[in-house]
Amino acid sequence: MKLHTINTGFFKLDGGAMFGVVPKAIWQKSNPADANNLCTWAMRCLLIEDGDSLILVDTGIGNKQSEKFFSHYFLHGDDTMEKSLANLGFGVEDITDVFLTHLHFDHVGGAVQRVDEKFLPTFKNATYWSNEKHWHWATEPNEREKASFLKENILPLQQSGQLKFIPEEEDLEWKTGIKIDFAYGHTDAMMLPKISYKDKTIVYMADLLPSVGHLPLPYVMAYDMFPLKTLTEKSAFLEKAVAEDWVLMLEHDPINECCTLERTEKGIRAAITFKLRDL
Repeated sequence: MKLHTINTGFFKLDGGAMFGVVPKAIWQKSNPADANNLCTWAMRCLLIEDGDSLILVDTGIGNKQSEKFFSHYFLHGDDTMEKSLANLGFGVEDITDVFLTHLHFDHVGGAVQRVDEKFLPTFKNATYWSNEKHWHWATEPNEREKASFLKENILPLQQSGQLKFIPEEEDLEWKTGIKIDFAYGHTDAMMLPKISYKDKTIVYMADLLPSVGHLPLPYVMAYDMFPLKTLTEKSAFLEKAVAEDWVLMLEHDPINECCTLERTEKGIRAAITFKLRDL
């Protein structure tokens, strides 16, 4: 098995929304905001190369939305999904599986492309993986979260016949060496892949822990549907991760790809940060 970072560019989100009840005077020390109170965030995906399988975890925001839509998020950087795959010698046609942690637009947008005014799966040879509970949550969204679930990002996956569901089971082994943890605070039934790699456990954190700056327990996003649930889930996860020396891969941290953890007087914090390729 080989793991590769797939960078798809950066975008901006409101700093207050990203840090919830934490005051700006505190969070801006780790994630400085611009004049509009916006912070830069990565959209970092993961490629798992294992035998005949080439598994992509999340897909970034994509490029099919309107100019008005993108104007809210200030996309920047030179990286794209296609460029990052090409740098590794792959193309979109080589992907066998697309694992979607959840269906918010910055995670699933690249899964579908616009072709002659039609919305079609970007990865035509891949099976797309979600879970039934989250799929229903996303396709019948509540008013608070519906702006994050765009029909053109989601419905074409089912219409194509390429969508399959992963059973909602605790510590499920989805494929050899890849287990799935479920989290329910950010959105219902978000999935975190937990990968056995080089005698380590690598966990792709999705939005349970967007960045190193979110390690302190109260640092919970205002985007989370159930923040107290996130608080409980994050606390339990970090306790297990530090005890078992897991490596965390951070989807949205603009600087740090991966980190390990240590206990400090202030709680569990990052021990060392590094790029995935240096593991």
